[in-house]
Amino acid sequence: MTYKKIFTAIASPNIAFVKYWGKRHPENLNLPNNTSVSMTLDSNVLKTKTSVALYNESIEDIVYINEVKQDRNSSEKSDFMFKVIKEMKNMSGIKENVLVVSKNYFPTGSGLASSASGAAALVYALNSAFSTGLSQKQMSIIARKISGSACRSVFGGFVAWNKGNYDDGSDSYAEQIATKSDFDLIDIICLVDESQKKVSSSAGHLLTTKTSALYAARPSSAEKNAISAINAIKNRDFEVLSNIIMRDSNSMHVTMLDTFPPIGYMTDKSWEVVEAVSELNGNGTNIAAYTFDAGPNTHVITQRENLKEVKARLLELFAPEKIIEAECGEGPYISEDKNPLIDGDLKPA
Repeated sequence: MTYKKIFTAIASPNIAFVKYWGKRHPENLNLPNNTSVSMTLDSNVLKTKTSVALYNESIEDIVYINEVKQDRNSSEKSDFMFKVIKEMKNMSGIKENVLVVSKNYFPTGSGLASSASGAAALVYALNSAFSTGLSQKQMSIIARKISGSACRSVFGGFVAWNKGNYDDGSDSYAEQIATKSDFDLIDIICLVDESQKKVSSSAGHLLTTKTSALYAARPSSAEKNAISAINAIKNRDFEVLSNIIMRDSNSMHVTMLDTFPPIGYMTDKSWEVVEAVSELNGNGTNIAAYTFDAGPNTHVITQRENLKEVKARLLELFAPEKIIEAECGEGPYISEDKNPLIDGDLKPA
């Protein structure tokens, strides 16, 4: 198999401080009902690596994820992924088909935002392979179509994803609100369960908005939380930010439980972490904040000065190999890696 130069991108997941849950019309553009705020994580710890090559020896685009060849009809995300490849080819006038090989270097589909890092890495790699010249804002709009939270992983540091108002999604994009050096926060991830969740985020979004009576109040409260979180990050106010993080996570998971049938991502072990963090904050000053995305695995946010104390408490609940420390990260980049995930037989390396 012959192909042109291979382009490899590295991207990392993000942890949302104010969550995106629930979509507005049209649902297939992943348009959120509220603005969300996140911290991009360090790609040296959690990353997706995606290699893209152009070639003429196939009648179709080919995509491998974690060594599994993707069928565009197998899932909504797969369909959107192939549509994005076509969209970016049309933008650039590229006629060749592409081979995409992507690998997550952390548990996939377990609530650690592997789809966010995967979609961000794909769009970054395609932008270089096609010489499209898109800005980060434009790439965030495109990545959002594959996975909503991916638009935040297109940026490093602290990021806000603007809800937008237009039905075409042109004003629903992410932007950086602070760099990693502006606020020294660390995410301690406790791996409660690394298996794939039973209810995907895509399915959960729709089910909650359609069946939860409590959800009606969430978009407006989350929008207020987003504004407050942005101000707290800019002011380096951990006390205010930590309360927002925990309350917003609680709010989202309450609407999930009010969904019919209920969606219960958190487990008994998840609740043990909630109790541990509450104990750590028991003296009246917050030194940690728990938050859960769409999964049982716990993110505990703390400042570097309190890392030792917070981690020691979590080690009472988890074995060391079940804890991951991730600093705030710089965001995606094109790698000069001499060992891309593509070889002459079109097999993942």
